[in-house]
Amino acid sequence: MKLKPLLDRVVVKDVETEEVSRGGILLTSSAKEKPQFAEVVAIGPGGVVDGKEVKVLVAVGERVVYSQYAGTKLKLDGEEYIILRQNDILAVIE
Repeated sequence: MKLKPLLDRVVVKDVETEEVSRGGILLTSSAKEKPQFAEVVAIGPGGVVDGKEVKVLVAVGERVVYSQYAGTKLKLDGEEYIILRQNDILAVIE
């Protein structure tokens, strides 16, 4: 199954990062806050949103930072995705 987002929506997949404390201890996912770093896996075509023309400014494959409580989580074919509106993306990581 394939996700095709509509309008200014973007589908992202969280990027797992290992974090090490200053003392050299590897932190598990339960010992740290969930990162808001993700990779864009699909983008919508843009269009008219709330009466304004909106272009999608991110591209598939880019790594982004998104708002902590944004989006809708979805599990599809054993993979977890988040569907965000483009304005929930805070920055592109270069």
